[in-house]
Amino acid sequence: MGMTMSQKILAAHAGLPEVKAGQLVEAKLDLVLGNDVTTPVAINVFEENGADSVFDNTKIAMIMDHFTPNKDIKAATLVKQTRDFADKYNITNYRDVGEMGIEHALLPEMGLVGPGCLCIGADSHTCTYGALGAFSTGVGSTDMCAGMISGKAWFKVPSAIKFNLVGKPQGYVAGKDVILHIIGKIGVDGALYKSMEFTGEGVKYLNIDDRLCIANMAIEAGAKNGIFPVDEITREYCDGRYQGTPVAYEADEDAVYDEEYTIDLSEIRPTVAFPHLPENTRTVDEIGETEVKIDQVVIGSCTSARRLTCLRAKSSLRAYAVL
Repeated sequence: MGMTMSQKILAAHAGLPEVKAGQLVEAKLDLVLGNDVTTPVAINVFEENGADSVFDNTKIAMIMDHFTPNKDIKAATLVKQTRDFADKYNITNYRDVGEMGIEHALLPEMGLVGPGCLCIGADSHTCTYGALGAFSTGVGSTDMCAGMISGKAWFKVPSAIKFNLVGKPQGYVAGKDVILHIIGKIGVDGALYKSMEFTGEGVKYLNIDDRLCIANMAIEAGAKNGIFPVDEITREYCDGRYQGTPVAYEADEDAVYDEEYTIDLSEIRPTVAFPHLPENTRTVDEIGETEVKIDQVVIGSCTSARRLTCLRAKSSLRAYAVL
């Protein structure tokens, strides 16, 4: 029986010739990530268990981004705890004010994640790095702690859903519109603990920003991870940037998928999610002339801080913040 892209990465890092959906494996990690909210909890568990070393000080990233610059004394205390730990164990990828940024945008730019790597992070949107052909997924702070100590983590091998992307996006349609369209189609639990694997000739029309956004929001459909195949666009982005050794994994022709969907990118329209779930999607056409009063727009977040679409209708400005 063939394997999916995600299953091949897990098998390689577990030192196994093959794995199957539902199987429990222990796999070696290429990167462990934490931020200023989740890392202090991991440090507490680390110290409570009497640990006195990390598995590799170059394969741990601590990015201070949620409450940095610090908003109050409590936030400053959490960052100080993390900073002291990073100093003690010489964590080379510690980033604070002046060097920090949105963690899931920063790590690819720093070259810490890339094709074929296995990454866990104490943040649900760690699935972002599947855009580069990596298996990355969010975990709890205790799992982060275990990863920092041992360099390994337990995984239940996920089954997968295949999304065959065809056609070319039109107009202002970008990655955020694509993933919202998909979530609107399958729901917020439509990929529960599964791998969302994106493939097809339409992938070549999605740039790295688009892919990072799509993979990032796999968790919003309940997925374990989202992943794209490694192609020339991926290689061009990672060339001279990715610090590891890139390995491209392709799904076998006889790989088993729970479901398969064909998504025609040329038919997708600019899409937004209304309260209170990402599955409550509406296209710009469905919104029509409805006046939507906007009190505040945030240009940022780990999902797609690189893109903001503004549509002007008549004399009013309607901003659709791609967050």
